[in-house]
Amino acid sequence: MIPRYQKIIFIVLLVVSLAMAAVLWQLRERAHQRLLAGENSAPTQAPQVAPDQQATLLVANDADGSLLAQDRSLPLPTDPGARARAVLGRLLDLYAAPDAAHPVPGGAAGVAQVFLLPAKGQKGAQDSDAQLAVVNLTGAFAASHPAGLETETLTVLSICGTLRANLPRVAQVRFLVDGQQRATLAGHADLTRTYLTADAVPTEGTSQGNNP
Repeated sequence: MIPRYQKIIFIVLLVVSLAMAAVLWQLRERAHQRLLAGENSAPTQAPQVAPDQQATLLVANDADGSLLAQDRSLPLPTDPGARARAVLGRLLDLYAAPDAAHPVPGGAAGVAQVFLLPAKGQKGAQDSDAQLAVVNLTGAFAASHPAGLETETLTVLSICGTLRANLPRVAQVRFLVDGQQRATLAGHADLTRTYLTADAVPTEGTSQGNNP
């Protein structure tokens, strides 16, 4: 015959087990409902990606100091400022490639922002719709840029020429580094002046680049 205290222990354990099972079932149901709610709130369509378009990059070559226009296909946003940043990002990606003719580390991350402002009444802005592009480079890009008047000038001119080729209204370019004015890029090229995009012209004709 089973002692009375063992019966009581058995009943208590049974009640506790049933209570725990009920709690676990409720927690499972709540988790399931949260999962369903998350699925219902998720977007049903993938975010739109900017379509590929033809862009012209003015690519520098250290061997002969030239600026060669190259056509590239890349996704370009409709917003002019974002578009400018996209083409400059691809230009700097070319310079960061292992076989670059104008090697500069950093790639697209070297351009933080590009702001487009009216350039009315300023030198080189005869067109009433002319724009001034303010290119904000990162401090890391400037710090890692190879020093030398020619190599720094090629970088600056290739940026100006690339902007002009893809945004014809851009007549002038100013440079900032981490949002602040900086005397030079890496000790030589003057970043306190306003550059005219008309001064940055390709040395040779346009060529087809190899898209990555």
